[in-house]
Amino acid sequence: MPVISLIAPQGTLDPALVSNLQGAFGATGDALWLSPDEAAEFPVAARPANLEQVQADIASMKVDLNCIDDANRKKSLLIADMDSTMIGQECIDELADEAGVGERVADITARAMNGELDFEEALIERVGLLKGLPTSIIAQVIESRISLAPGGETLVRTMKANGAYAALVSGGFTQFTSVIGARLGFDETRANTLLESDGALSGDVARPILGREAKVQALKELSPDTSNAIAVGDGANDLGMIELAGMGVALHAKPVVAAAAPLRIDHNSLTSLLFLQGYSRSEFVI
Repeated sequence: MPVISLIAPQGTLDPALVSNLQGAFGATGDALWLSPDEAAEFPVAARPANLEQVQADIASMKVDLNCIDDANRKKSLLIADMDSTMIGQECIDELADEAGVGERVADITARAMNGELDFEEALIERVGLLKGLPTSIIAQVIESRISLAPGGETLVRTMKANGAYAALVSGGFTQFTSVIGARLGFDETRANTLLESDGALSGDVARPILGREAKVQALKELSPDTSNAIAVGDGANDLGMIELAGMGVALHAKPVVAAAAPLRIDHNSLTSLLFLQGYSRSEFVI
C-alpha cells in the first residue's frame, strides 16, 4: 500500500497541513508521526495524480513530500554518492580553486552533474587542469574546505545498527573517499584515483573510470536483489543506481536528477532517508 511521507525541519511540520493532505489525497488511515512536528506519514489507496503539483505548492514551507511503497521499507544496503551528497562540496572544485582554475572547473562540474556533458570526458578534462598541484594540498583541502553533510553520520550509524551495509561509491577520488568514508563509518568505499608523480598530481586519473555504470554495477554486486537497497545522490552519474534501487533518492539534486528520481529530498537533511524507511526519530543512533 502506498504511503505519503511528509518531512520538514524540526518543529515546523504543521499538523493542519498533514490533516489537509489526508483529506486531499483520500487517506485510508490515520497519520503516524515519526517525529513530532517534523515527520509524518499516512496510507493512501494509490499514488496521487497531483503529487508533483502539491510538492511545488508546499516547497516554500520546506516540506519534502513523497509517495512510498510501504513494503520492504527498511533497507539492508545504503549506497551513497559522496560529493554534494555525503559532503557539502565537490572535491575536484576545491582542488581546482587551490590550483587557480576553480571557476573553469566548477563550470564543467556543474554541466557534467546536470547531464550536459559526458561524465568520463569531463572528469579527464578537469583532472588535466590539476597537473602539477602538490599532493599535500589534498590533506589541506580535506581539513579546511570539506564539511560533512548534515545528518550523514546519523544515517550511516542508524542503518548499520539495524544490520545494513554502507557503501560510499563516488565519481570523485580515493584520496578523499578513504578519509570521508572512515569518518562517516562506511563499510567500504569505491572511487577514482588521482595519479601522482614526484609529490604532485600528474594530471591524469587511473582507468577504468568509475562513472554511472560502475555505480550501477556496485549496487548489483552489493545487493543482487536491488529492492533491498536505498541509493542517494545528486548528479546525473547517480541516476542509474537511483532508478534501480528499491528506494532511490535525489538529495538536493540537479534539476535533471530531481525530475527523474523516484523520491526527492529538496529541503531537509540526510536523516530524511531514515524517515523515508519508516524509522522514527527515537530509533536514530546519534
